[in-house]
Amino acid sequence: MLPAASDPIAPMLAKSVDTVPLPDKVAGGLSYEPKWDGFRAIVYFDGTSGPGSVEIGSRGSKMLTRYFPELVEAFSTLLPGPCVLDGEIVVQKGAAGHAKLDWDSLTQRIHPAASRVKKLAEETPAMFVAFDLLGAGDESLLEVPFGERRERLETLMAGVGHPLHLSQRTTDVELARQWLTEFEGAGLDGVVAKPLAAPYAPNKRIMLKTKHHRTADAVVTGYRMHASGNGVGSLLLGLYDADGELQSVGGASAFSDARRLELIDELDPFVLRDENGDPVKGEGERSRFSGSKDVSFVRLRPEKVVEVRYDQMEGSRFRHTVQFDRWRPDREARSCTFEQLDLPTAYDLSRVLV
Repeated sequence: MLPAASDPIAPMLAKSVDTVPLPDKVAGGLSYEPKWDGFRAIVYFDGTSGPGSVEIGSRGSKMLTRYFPELVEAFSTLLPGPCVLDGEIVVQKGAAGHAKLDWDSLTQRIHPAASRVKKLAEETPAMFVAFDLLGAGDESLLEVPFGERRERLETLMAGVGHPLHLSQRTTDVELARQWLTEFEGAGLDGVVAKPLAAPYAPNKRIMLKTKHHRTADAVVTGYRMHASGNGVGSLLLGLYDADGELQSVGGASAFSDARRLELIDELDPFVLRDENGDPVKGEGERSRFSGSKDVSFVRLRPEKVVEVRYDQMEGSRFRHTVQFDRWRPDREARSCTFEQLDLPTAYDLSRVLV
């Protein structure tokens, strides 16, 4: 029986590895694909053209259908028959020949107002990149090996045009390593290796992902308390731009209970205080995702430098929350500039899409 949105499938996940794995490390070999940086989505299409014929589920099984009306129309008109697809919703920016993924525009697509959703669907239309087939016709393919599922996906998607695309794949590990470097310039963030002989395993980390790993020295500009009220929850980070201005670039978090308390003592000498000796607070940026969340933080003198690990930049900010590596007492804060960052060479997104 074809899986349905009423009983949503949890996406199969990937565990991180430091390097692109060799195919002989897994029984049956590996298939390699670009790692897309968008919204993971399971698409359920019942083969009809009426209302409710398409549902788009997220990684957390939240339905994304209402936010992407242009994709709902594309699925219902372009797909040849009933199916369940696993893939990624992405938005691109840039002129032809210079296109790349645009994470900021994608996140703006999740909006409560229907009028805003309609406007954004026209201004920043999304694409869907399919990389697995979980059902076709009236048949579930969850128990079918990935190699066969992929072949059937290619058959299903043959002749299906924009905005529905097929992710590239290869069994050549050297080409996959080349993709890891080249495709970052188009906004992708790594390579995924999938066991060819494996059935689909919802919510299990069966796949292997290799992402970019870089380090940077940043200035600690403040900290937020942990939600529990005990210790530091996250460090706020900054870098100096070409004009000598300190710009916010993101944060570092994921500290253990013990480390959160240690950080309070380590950062205390740098806390800015008012005339009464109380810590000076700042107010962080709010977005529609913040809600009533406390975004205040304790301000620090911009003197302490930390080395962090990050994967990529999105504009002038770290794309994801970075990881604390070590303090750098040997570095002057003013030396922490954007110029130190390792930026990828531009690569046209159209050369990644199939």
